[in-house]
Amino acid sequence: MITQRANFDWMLKELADGVPQVQQIVVLSADGLRIARHGGDPDAADRLAAACAGLQSLAAAVATEIPYSEGKMRLVVIEVDGGLFYLMAAGTGAYLAVLADDTVDAGLMGARMRDLVIRIGAHLTSPPRHDGRTV
Repeated sequence: MITQRANFDWMLKELADGVPQVQQIVVLSADGLRIARHGGDPDAADRLAAACAGLQSLAAAVATEIPYSEGKMRLVVIEVDGGLFYLMAAGTGAYLAVLADDTVDAGLMGARMRDLVIRIGAHLTSPPRHDGRTV
């Protein structure tokens, strides 16, 4: 796990408080390492971060097939029985993932996530790693 470089707890809590249906929030690096989390347990956050790495890679591959696309994944939304999953690009090499229950207002969630990314996107950048360590 990447050591949390700044205290994101209050920012992630603000997102959760603004959208009460949020169950878990994870900030992760492009290679699936958890940077920060809110809600849920740490093991679940680590599993979610690892799964998101594959998902963002698949989404980027699909984006390259869209005419006039730059091939960059911006937002993935998955609806399943009981809830919604959101994955948004959030800074260079970093992503914001949110699990919410099925009563969430999808528009509100997207807007709040985008606001958070705009406000703190520069701080959600995952530095390159060498030999498994951050630099």
